[in-house]
Amino acid sequence: MNQPFSYIHPSAEIADNVVIEPFVTISKDVVIGEGTWIGPHVTIMEGARIGKNCKIFPGAVISAIPQDLKYKGEKAIVEIGNNVTIREYVTVNKGTEAAMKTVIGDNSLLMAYVHIAHDCIIGKNCILANNANLAGHVEIDDFAILGGATNFQQYCKIGRHVIVSGGCLVNKDIPPFVRAARHPTTYAGVNSVGLRRRGFTTSQINQILDVYRILYIRGYNTSTAIKMIESEVADSPEKDEIVTFVRESVRGVMKGFKSTSEE
Repeated sequence: MNQPFSYIHPSAEIADNVVIEPFVTISKDVVIGEGTWIGPHVTIMEGARIGKNCKIFPGAVISAIPQDLKYKGEKAIVEIGNNVTIREYVTVNKGTEAAMKTVIGDNSLLMAYVHIAHDCIIGKNCILANNANLAGHVEIDDFAILGGATNFQQYCKIGRHVIVSGGCLVNKDIPPFVRAARHPTTYAGVNSVGLRRRGFTTSQINQILDVYRILYIRGYNTSTAIKMIESEVADSPEKDEIVTFVRESVRGVMKGFKSTSEE
């Protein structure tokens, strides 16, 4: 249902049952899947690919050009999956020649005032609370939760099932299954509550705890800790995922926490 006060470019591909409220602007080269609701005063710019059953709330701007001086007008896109909720005044910028796209995975929730910069990849079932800000090229794996007013430096990578406390400034990679908090952002334990909710067994969680005791609690450097994890902890998909993440980290993983007395 199209409102007379909205502007929709004739070449935009919009499914028949998409609801478009008043004062929406939809540019050319836009695709919107069935069942999606576009709220008032939303701006959807060239290159947006929006899936089925999404909800985009007033004031959001989707697929604006990157805030990157290296952008030269390349024909990049924004890909938004199915069942994604984008709340008020969220901004999602399209990609640059580095990746040519910015991606938001299925079933994710972006709360009000979230900013997703160019070439970011957000996995499925992620939650980004109000005012979370992602610089360019940030990767967020599935089931991650980013607290309100968090800020992520460019090229950071966040593992699966991670929860980041509100207000954190993240400039290192955060490996899977953990909680991150404090200033500077450091290891704050395993996300055991979230893992239980998602079907992880007590045995799996205990093994993840064993891995992170070696990596963060015992005081080893990272290379030594990885060797000990490989030799001391039984094989499992979770162990392999953590070891691979740490080994492949370009920025380096966040540090463990030390109290003032320990320092």
